[in-house]
Amino acid sequence: MKELHLQVATDKGLRPLRFAVRHMVNAGYVGRNRAAVQAHIDELAREGVPPPPSIPMLVPMLTRNVTTDEEIEALGEKTSGEAEYVLLIDGDEIFVGVGSDHTDREMESYSIVQSKHVCPNVLSSEVWRYEDVRAQWDSLQLRSFVKQNRDGEESLYQDAALGTIIEPGELMTLVSKRYFDGALPSGLVIYSGTVPVVTKEIIYGECFRAELHRPDNGKTLKSAYSVKKMLYRA
Repeated sequence: MKELHLQVATDKGLRPLRFAVRHMVNAGYVGRNRAAVQAHIDELAREGVPPPPSIPMLVPMLTRNVTTDEEIEALGEKTSGEAEYVLLIDGDEIFVGVGSDHTDREMESYSIVQSKHVCPNVLSSEVWRYEDVRAQWDSLQLRSFVKQNRDGEESLYQDAALGTIIEPGELMTLVSKRYFDGALPSGLVIYSGTVPVVTKEIIYGECFRAELHRPDNGKTLKSAYSVKKMLYRA
């Protein structure tokens, strides 16, 4: 069983959280606005990725694929990050992190499910209690930044309020009904799905950073990592 060593950030400081990952689900195509969902579908279509079989789309994930590491390995040149909010169900408590569903875009052109499993899901080492941010949820800002290479300049890649994508209650209901007979098991991790990029195309960079920002107090969760490309040569 994968165990994550996290820190819960509150107004009183940090406290440790050892979270045993028993289940994980990735969501996709989750925009509240159909036009925004179509924009993301169009982004991927330019890379040869077919439209999803359903909207929203849910993909069960191997639990070993989640990490808080600052470097990941990826096989191939065309992989990219996606900023997402992350829900962690721990008994009666729900925690919120920020992360990246790093994806192999070449493989995604013929199997969305497999493309999600060949790269890790990256997660911030700090999380918030959902109850602490629930009241201002829609105003939380999800952003990401990318570097083409490790010595290059960082560029803004995604930037949108959480009010533009599926809210946690609806997402948890979808996941619980699809996979858990209406219940939410402890040890469940849910990746929310992402927002459209602000660039004209998907960037296959070597460094990716996702942020979830609270405008009410200026606090920010961060998940930053570099990509070690394991190129296959026959």
